[in-house]
Amino acid sequence: MGEVLTGKSTIGKWLGHPEGGPLIEEMLAAAGHDPGALAPVSGLPLEQLVELSQGAMTQEAVDDLVLRANGGVMPEVDAVASGWQERVVPGRFEGKTVIVTGAASGIGRATASRIAREGGRVVAADVNAGPLGELEAELPWVVTVAGDISRTADVERIIAAAGQRIDGLANVAGVMDDFSPLHELDDATWERAFRVNVDGLMRLTRAALPSMLAVGSGSIVNVASEASLRGNAAGVAYTASKHAVVGITRNAAFMYGPSGIRVNAVAPGGVATGISSSIDSMSEFGRERTGGFLGLMPPVATAPQLAASITFLLSDDGVNLNGAILPSDGGWSVQ
Repeated sequence: MGEVLTGKSTIGKWLGHPEGGPLIEEMLAAAGHDPGALAPVSGLPLEQLVELSQGAMTQEAVDDLVLRANGGVMPEVDAVASGWQERVVPGRFEGKTVIVTGAASGIGRATASRIAREGGRVVAADVNAGPLGELEAELPWVVTVAGDISRTADVERIIAAAGQRIDGLANVAGVMDDFSPLHELDDATWERAFRVNVDGLMRLTRAALPSMLAVGSGSIVNVASEASLRGNAAGVAYTASKHAVVGITRNAAFMYGPSGIRVNAVAPGGVATGISSSIDSMSEFGRERTGGFLGLMPPVATAPQLAASITFLLSDDGVNLNGAILPSDGGWSVQ
């Protein structure tokens, strides 16, 4: 037998394992897939598939694979420490109030959680009230606000929940498109991408800035995208909206830098979140044109890995960074 496998062992290690590899291939074959389907997530723990599959793979199925790969014996989880481990920095956000949008799931939830665990007072906002309630149950000291950042009344409620002092803002909320090129684009797809990705970000940032200007300090981090760095990573609506996010970031960094306010952005590559568009509705034209490029994408990151990049820029650790667009993409942007 090769090395011990657990649910925390990476998918890549499972595929290369003499016992684990055939088990994964058997599972994929039963679902009509080949091992290449897991290439983008090869660096993630096997147990991450429970969340990514949205119910298609259960924790019980993962446990069964672990048992079968280890001769019917369930190994100690801590016997295999593989991959990146989050390192919480106690007190990094102590005394600070930070607004995080898109906080009900994915990158936003991971960011809100990390800031809260590092001592910050978090105002977590999202349009999805149900999952937001789950975050509140997990971290009772987080203030949650269910609302749509593209609506003025909801923006006002978020700002009111934050109070008089706002030290940080993480604009994470966003929506994807269906990879439509310009000649196939419908108005609804364009308007939705800009309403959330640009208009909502602008309105909430605009509302938060007076508090930061009043005290002469603040940090804003916007979530851009690999699509904000080039034209071949998504459809025209998402690509244009994320280019706009970069423009807002750079202009605001220039305008407010002398006032003690830093404005930066992260540009994620592939991330294991729920933002992806429906494969069934993806434009065939867009899929054909972008497929070769997307095939070069490094293994996707996890939401906590992106939260590490966001909280670095947001915190005082990013003191000398203003107007930076940080590609947090596993090196995808240098290809």
